[in-house]
Amino acid sequence: MSIWGLVQFAGGLGLFLLGMKLMTGGLQVAAGPALRTILARSTSRPLRGLATGALFTALVQSSSAVIFATIGFVNAGLMSLLQAVGVIYGANVGTTVTSWIVASAGVRLDLQLLAMPAIALGMLLRVAGGQPRTGALGEAIAGLGVFLLGIEVLKNAFGATEIPLEGWTAAGPLQLLAFVAAGFLITLSTQSSSATLAITLTAAAGGLISTPAAAAVIIGADLGTTSTAAFAAIGATSNARRAASAHVLFNVVGGTLALLLLPLLLGLADALAQGLGAGAGSVISLAVFHTLIKLLGVSVMWPLTPRLVTFLEQRFRAAEEDEARPRYLDHTLTETPALAMEALGQELRRVGDLARRITLATLRAERSGDESTGRDMRALEELVTAVGDFTLGVRSANLPTRLQEALPLALRISRYHLNAARAALDALGARQQAGGAPLPPELRRALAEWRDQAVQLVEACARLEREPDAGLDEHPVLEQYQQLKAAVLREGAGGRVHLRLMVAQLDELSAIRRLLDQSVKAARQLVAFERELRADAPDEAVSKRAEQK
Repeated sequence: MSIWGLVQFAGGLGLFLLGMKLMTGGLQVAAGPALRTILARSTSRPLRGLATGALFTALVQSSSAVIFATIGFVNAGLMSLLQAVGVIYGANVGTTVTSWIVASAGVRLDLQLLAMPAIALGMLLRVAGGQPRTGALGEAIAGLGVFLLGIEVLKNAFGATEIPLEGWTAAGPLQLLAFVAAGFLITLSTQSSSATLAITLTAAAGGLISTPAAAAVIIGADLGTTSTAAFAAIGATSNARRAASAHVLFNVVGGTLALLLLPLLLGLADALAQGLGAGAGSVISLAVFHTLIKLLGVSVMWPLTPRLVTFLEQRFRAAEEDEARPRYLDHTLTETPALAMEALGQELRRVGDLARRITLATLRAERSGDESTGRDMRALEELVTAVGDFTLGVRSANLPTRLQEALPLALRISRYHLNAARAALDALGARQQAGGAPLPPELRRALAEWRDQAVQLVEACARLEREPDAGLDEHPVLEQYQQLKAAVLREGAGGRVHLRLMVAQLDELSAIRRLLDQSVKAARQLVAFERELRADAPDEAVSKRAEQK
C-alpha cells in the first residue's frame, strides 16, 4: 500500500469513527427521557430485553453505548441484573448490523450519493433547528453521512491496494490465532468493534485477505469489544462490574465456540449467502458468519442465564459491604443525565440511612464513642464527598435546564445529613463531658422524654422519604427544646446543677436541636428533589421551591 493509500485508510477510519460518535451522541440527546422510558418498559421480560438491546444497538450503531446505558439502569435500580443480561445479549446481536451495512451497501454502492445529502440535511437541522433535540437529531443524521463516507473512503483505499491475497491467508492454527489477535488489538486501539468490522470487510472485498482470515479477525473484534466494558468497570460499582462480566463472558464463550467450529460455521455461512443470491466466500458470507457467531452465543448462554446471574450476584460483594463506597454512582452515567439523576437519588437515600444510624444511636445512647461510630462517620464523610464529585460531573454533562436547577438540591441534602451526624457526635461529646454527674429527677425525666421525641422525629423523617405524603411536624419538639433549655438554666442558676454540668447539658441540647433541624431539611429536600425528577412543571419551579425552603 502506497503512502497515499495509508493516508486514505487513516482518513477513512477517522471519518468512520467520527460518524459513529456523532450518531451515538446525537441520538442519545434527541431521544432524551424517552430512551429511558422505552428501555424500562421494554425489558420486563428477558426476550423483550433481548429484542430491545438488538434494536437500540442497530439504531445507534454502538453496542458500548447501549451496554453503558443498561449498566446505568441497573445502578439506578430501574432494571434487575437478569433484565440487564438480556439487553447485553441483544446489544451483541445488534452490533452485526454494521457488518450487513458494509457488506450489502458499502461494497456495492457509491456511498457518497447517500453521504453528502445526509451531511447537508443534518447540518441544516443542527444550525437552523430551534430546539435542542432538533439540533441533536441533525447531528445524528450528519453523523450517518460521515459514517457512510468513511466506509466509502476505506473501500477505495483497499480497492487500490496491490498487496497479494496469498500473503494474507489463515492456513494454520497459529496464523488463525494471529488474525484473531489482530482483530482484538485493532478493536482495543480504536475502542470500536464496528471500526474493525468495517476495515475487515472492506479489506476482504478488495481482495486483501481471505475469507477464513477475515472471519478470524471478526472473532478477535468481538473479543476486543469487551475491553470497553472492562475498562469502564475498573473502580465502578458492583452492579457495573457484574454487567461488564456478563458482556465479557458472552463474547468469550461465543468467540471460543466460533474458533472451534470455524470450518462448519463458514460452510453454513456460504450456504446461506448463496441462498441470498451472493457467492460463497463473499462479503455477504462474512456478514452471515458474524451473525451466526452472535446467535450461537445467545443459544448457548440463554439457558444458563439464571445460573449466570446467581453466580455474578455472589461476586463483587466487597465493594457493597464497604459503605464508604458509592453503590449506585458510576462515572459512565454522566453520559446519560436522566439516569445519573436517578442514581443520585438512590445514593442520597443511602447517605440518609447511614446518617440516621449515627443520629439514632446517639439519641438512644446506644453508643459511647465506640469504633463503629467512628467507622460510620468516616464512611459517611467519604460518601458525601463522592456524591459531591459525581454531582460536579453531572453538571458538566448536557443536562436539561430543569434538572440543572434541581442538581444543587443533591449537594444540600448530602450536607444536611453530614451536619446532622456531626451534630450527633457533638451531642455525644457533651454527654461524655458531663461525666455521668447526677441531674435532678424531674429534669432527668424531661430530658429522657425529649430524646424519645427526637428519636420519633428522626424516624418520621425516614418515613417521609419513603412516603412523601406523610406528615412531618417538628414544632412540638423544637418548642420543648426551648422549655428544657430554660429549665437547665434555672437549675444551674439555683445551684442545683453544677456549672460544668449545666454547660455540658446545654451543649448537648443545642447539638440535638441542630441534628433535628438538619434531618428535617434533608428529608424535605429529598422529597422535593425526587419530585423534580419526575415533574412536568416549568423549569423555574425548582428554584422557586428551593427559595421557599
